[in-house]
Amino acid sequence: MSVNFKALKIVIIEDEDFIRVLIRRLLHQLGVELIYEAKEGGEGLKEVVRTRPDIVLCDIHMEPMDGLTFLNRLRSLPMGLVKDTPVVFLTADAQQETVMQAKKLWVNGYLVKPVSLQSLERRIASILAGA
Repeated sequence: MSVNFKALKIVIIEDEDFIRVLIRRLLHQLGVELIYEAKEGGEGLKEVVRTRPDIVLCDIHMEPMDGLTFLNRLRSLPMGLVKDTPVVFLTADAQQETVMQAKKLWVNGYLVKPVSLQSLERRIASILAGA
């Protein structure tokens, strides 16, 4: 299945401005035009409910709300379409304990930074193909 990246709505939740800019650039290279941003999980949750994206790219270690708490709250929402939004963690944390916590919370993907254009493209395409 070929993904029409131009039609996608994506939310980036990342506390580091530099990383957010890099991810935005990668998404632009893929053709994504509708990109929304948040600097932490609480702000990200509001953005997801507001924009209803096709996918969320989220860091794990942020303050005050981290990515695992964001994902737990998202999956607990009463709104079916929003709570099932695919989430991919983009993080430098490759520790097994963190990966297992993410899986328990029904994360859809896990990419370790620094992320390449090809790995990001493959992950988004595989998640949307399975959706």
